[in-house]
Amino acid sequence: MGDRWHVEVDRSLCIGSAQCLHHAPGGFHLDAARQSHPAAPDMDANERVLEAAESCPTEAITITLGDSGEAVFPPEE
Repeated sequence: MGDRWHVEVDRSLCIGSAQCLHHAPGGFHLDAARQSHPAAPDMDANERVLEAAESCPTEAITITLGDSGEAVFPPEE
């Protein structure tokens, strides 16, 4: 069984660039205000979702391990 992730979008940082939609189709959606939301906050580890987080121009997407809360992205310093 693989890692489970918890994905959040800080909507105070999200500018609606839709880069997350481009990198992880089905992983995110934009609401009427063009704010991103994860399709499912808890999901199996997914390389495309990681790429979406890495490509976010405002680093609004955070990913943590579901069982421990350890940071996946952005990585802890």
